[in-house]
Amino acid sequence: MAPMTFVIVDRLRKVYQSRGTRQVVFDALSLTLDRGEVVALLGESGSGKTTLLNLMSGIDTPDAGTVLLDGVAVHGLGEPARTLLRRERIGFVFQFFNLIPTLTVAENIALPLQLLGRSPQSAHEQVSRLLAETGLAGAGERYPETLSGGEQQRAAIARALVHEPALLLADEPTGNLDEKTARRIIDLLTGLVRRKGATLLLVTHSEAVSHSADRILSLRHGQVTAV
Repeated sequence: MAPMTFVIVDRLRKVYQSRGTRQVVFDALSLTLDRGEVVALLGESGSGKTTLLNLMSGIDTPDAGTVLLDGVAVHGLGEPARTLLRRERIGFVFQFFNLIPTLTVAENIALPLQLLGRSPQSAHEQVSRLLAETGLAGAGERYPETLSGGEQQRAAIARALVHEPALLLADEPTGNLDEKTARRIIDLLTGLVRRKGATLLLVTHSEAVSHSADRILSLRHGQVTAV
């Protein structure tokens, strides 16, 4: 069966202006992601990788161009609809974990389900399953500060996947980890995503991390090219 295109980024343009300085981040940037595909996007610091993720998820607005997510024009939606789209269909994994320190691991993971109004019983079952799948069974009642960096990132991955998003955006998810831990985290992340049939865009500056992907792209000078 031929792959189905799931995300279309078409001719995005983004310009920042500050104190009379004009910076063109992208001009006519395009890329596509197939449903169920794991794609790594390589780029140096400052190349616009995070800006691209923000545009794809509707957090930021392009000056021109379109983003289609499963046929839906993301920037044709109003802000409430874009927020709902992110809650329902998109998961995020960040470099610095972004776990809430006053909540337990289980409570952190359950947050996306609470925002969607899922029942406590359903949320508990989903969280328990993700804790087991990420190797954190028994750690649900602990607080983030008691976990290692690798364990915190596993909890962040569980939180990103608990609502079963169709698209996962990972922004330098191993940039804060040692090489050995980073390898385990990437194997865990890509394995879970493939089992759940989600699409993953893995943004990184590490070529070693990118080798777990089905396809590798490079972002340079505001354009995406195949590697």
